[in-house]
Amino acid sequence: MDYLREIEGKSAHDPFLNRLNQTRTRRCVWIPGPVIVGAGPSGLAVSACLKEKGLPSLVLERSNCIASLWQLKTYDRLRLHLPKQFCELPFMSFPEDFPTYPSKQQFIQYLEAYAKKFDIRPVFNATVVSAEYDQSLGFWRVWTIGLKDDEIDEYVCRWLIVATGENAEEMIPQIEGIDEFGGTVMHTSRYTRGDAFRGKKVLVVGCGNSGMEVCLDLFNHNAIPSLVVRDAVHILPREMLGKSTFGLSMWLLKWLPVSLVDRFLLVVSRLILGDTAKFGIERPQMGPLQVKILSGKTPVLDIGTLDKIKSGNIKVFPGIQRVRHQSVEFVNGNTENFDAIILATGYRSNVPSWLKEKEMFSQKDGLPKRAFPNGWKGESGLYAVGFTKRGLMGASMDAKRIAQHIEICFKSEAKQLSAALISATSLKL
Repeated sequence: MDYLREIEGKSAHDPFLNRLNQTRTRRCVWIPGPVIVGAGPSGLAVSACLKEKGLPSLVLERSNCIASLWQLKTYDRLRLHLPKQFCELPFMSFPEDFPTYPSKQQFIQYLEAYAKKFDIRPVFNATVVSAEYDQSLGFWRVWTIGLKDDEIDEYVCRWLIVATGENAEEMIPQIEGIDEFGGTVMHTSRYTRGDAFRGKKVLVVGCGNSGMEVCLDLFNHNAIPSLVVRDAVHILPREMLGKSTFGLSMWLLKWLPVSLVDRFLLVVSRLILGDTAKFGIERPQMGPLQVKILSGKTPVLDIGTLDKIKSGNIKVFPGIQRVRHQSVEFVNGNTENFDAIILATGYRSNVPSWLKEKEMFSQKDGLPKRAFPNGWKGESGLYAVGFTKRGLMGASMDAKRIAQHIEICFKSEAKQLSAALISATSLKL
């Protein structure tokens, strides 16, 4: 096959592909419904939406559990940043006794209950290494590799749904001299809690929600945290006027344009939080909602970190110039000693590494080329869910659209097949 020949050509330079090339067994499985790649919240949502319409699907997951990002790569103190009503998946609400902002474990509990309710049984430990549309057959061919060298499977399907999301792989920045540091360097995907850093000076690189929360967690565990703020960022209080900032924003947008809602958010934030620029955190020129719409960058919802910055318990530094042994030199010329560096630098899509398709997804960032709300559908039965940069609400919207569209296609093709069979039977008679 072309795919295996391509593997053979590359294997000499890639240990992973070399392992793949040396396999000797493979099975081919026909899937009557869509194949969904990824068993995170997005994959579960679209599988449930399909099931509600009576359509079967198969979910492939590279890890050994659902929602692997939440279960295996998040810190213990994590909670949903938005109120639970904005984070529900289709057809199932959170339990009433859950708090407004469910904890990590509560959210995982919700997802496990969701999978059980809709009888979603992913194939675990199945890493998709390639997926391509076979023009001659009119079907998608999806290859996975399992835990053992000889576990290669091929799945053939009419529809392929990419649900690996925006956060599939850690983003590790290129920082000059990082290999010389000598102390602990880790991504937040490996950070669980601050116990191991008690009494140590820790530099957190990245000032998104994760970076701010990790700094607060480190301080609460008696570490000495500092924060790198390289770019301008909006920090908003999690709640305004007794309501969630997000919920209040959504309500105001029903009546007012984005520019006025942004102005309101900034005025109230200034009254509640003060001028963040005084503490080394500049705001972007555009308002928080406009930034979110245009770039997908989410404003930070403060849960107490800013107070620690104001009190001097958490220091703020500008961008890093270079790293030296046990120290960091910043772009302003200052140098500071640290015992550890934690990279809160986010995640990225990994779609270009396995999907052999260049029309729907950008090869640069692995996201759909068409902006929300039009990025969910490609050609030849290809779909995307969880790439809206609008969290679980956006994923749920896409999941419903995809299920509805596949249902229409399914019924249409069933009618055509039925008509063809009737015609063939008539000719024989």
